[in-house]
Order: sequence, then C-alpha cells, then structure tokens
Amino acid sequence: MLEIKNINVHFGVIHALKGISFTVNEGEIVTLIGANGAGKTTTLRTISGLKKLTSGNILFEGKDITHASAQERVKLGISQSPEGRRVFSSMTVLENLELGAFLRKDKKKISDDLKMVYEHFPILADRRKQAAGTLSGGEQQMLAIGRALMSRPRLLLLDEPSMGLAPLLVQEIFNIIKNINKTGTTILLVEQNASMALQVADRAYVMETGSIVLSGTGEELMQSEDIKKAYLGG
Repeated sequence: MLEIKNINVHFGVIHALKGISFTVNEGEIVTLIGANGAGKTTTLRTISGLKKLTSGNILFEGKDITHASAQERVKLGISQSPEGRRVFSSMTVLENLELGAFLRKDKKKISDDLKMVYEHFPILADRRKQAAGTLSGGEQQMLAIGRALMSRPRLLLLDEPSMGLAPLLVQEIFNIIKNINKTGTTILLVEQNASMALQVADRAYVMETGSIVLSGTGEELMQSEDIKKAYLGG
C-alpha cells in the first residue's frame, strides 16, 4: 500500500532522514519506534505532505505521490492524527469532527462515519456540544483520532497517541487502535511506548538518528535482547 524509497529530508544543514526505505502493506499495523529525535515524526510529516523531502520517492497504492500536496494526499486516502493532538480548542467536538471531512461531499456517508466515530469513542458523542479545549487529555486524543477518521482514510498515520496519558487510558487507546484496524483501516503508528506499540504491530521498524537500524515482526522485536535493553526496560 505504502512504499517509502530511499527518502532524505533536511532541516537546513541538519540531515534529518538519511535514505530510509520501508513498506506498509494493506491491512497492517506497522510501527516506528525509537528515541526522541530519531526522525519518527519527521517521517510521518513527510508521508502526509507537511514536510518536503530532499530526495527519494513515496508511493501510495502504486501511485507516486512524492510531489503531491498534503490536500491531495488526504483525497487519496492518507490522514494523520498529529503529535500533541492539536484540536481546535474553541470549537465544539462536533465541529472538530466535521472539519475532518472538509474535503468530502458525500453528506450521507459523512453522517455514517460520524456515527462510526461515536461508536469507537462514545465519550465524544456525550461531549459533542462541548468546546474541545475543555476536554481531558485522553478525550482530546480520541478527538484527534476521530477527526482523522472523518476523512475516511485507507491509511491512518498516528503520531504518539499515548503521549501524556495515564496507563489505563493508554490501554484504552491501543484497544481502539486495534478495533479501527479490524474495520479495514491500515495504520502506521509512531509511538514512544515501545512495549504497547510492539504488542499491537504486525511489523515494526526501529529508527536511530534518521536511519532505520532494525526491522521485524512486532513479536520478533519484543523478544530481541537489544530492543529490551534499549526500549523495554529489560
């Protein structure tokens, strides 16, 4: 579904991504793990069109989207829930969700998808008239994911969905991620909580200083002594 081919990204003189290549197959949950500054968020922003690459190619469902705008990528079926949630705090929950569908014209299906989001996140239905800025951190994270789902993505990019959440909420968010995947949405997940990410992932890539240094199934990396020492507290 998604093919990243030897992409390089620079921030001025800083070489942020150094010729990385990886794939995400349809129906998978694939995770990128690594320390802060490894290049995980930059990778997602490059895929979604928010950061321009220096060289390399991005293919989505066989189409080269390297130079497509962020808006065009949303239309093609790529949507991102950003790091730090970034909800529109003065707008209601419902208005935030409706913004997620701003490129769509199919009003009946938008209504159906709103119901689907409320099924995944019942608390958002209860809070739909509430200003997004008054929600708890966990509720804002649910809203950010729900908003991304409203574009009806085939590939959902999730950036640090568990950041700043209490352990009980982290488990709930990951259960929801698994349920979203089961309904047919492919997921590329960036996550600091390597243990949780590897538990839900079909496959995983480990990033260090802008390079991919290791890959395997989630289970294989969970059992790796190097990964245990570096990321799992083992």
